[in-house]
Amino acid sequence: MNFKITIEEAKTALEQTDEKFATVITHGTMRGLIYAPKIIDKQTPHKQDEVYVVVEGSGKFVWGDEIVDFKKGDFLFVPAGLVHRFENFTDDLLLWVIFYGVENGEGEHLNQ
Repeated sequence: MNFKITIEEAKTALEQTDEKFATVITHGTMRGLIYAPKIIDKQTPHKQDEVYVVVEGSGKFVWGDEIVDFKKGDFLFVPAGLVHRFENFTDDLLLWVIFYGVENGEGEHLNQ
């Protein structure tokens, strides 16, 4: 089992897919991904709680009815089922994403 993934390894995994994300580690209910949305982030609410860590980039983050600024190094938490997305973000936006916990049956995942 992998317990350490470098950003370089994650970027390589992302380059090898046609998606905006790549799963780089899993364990139990936890999935760790690298995510690089382009132009528009079309996410819908997810079935699990989620954490984002901003590796590169900045912009606005919609969290339910709130909109906040985010930048490199920020940690963003999203509970399962909450509407959220990245807006007005820089072209270099790159995020670690961690999904965890029991699925609550709402929403979809990043591939929407």
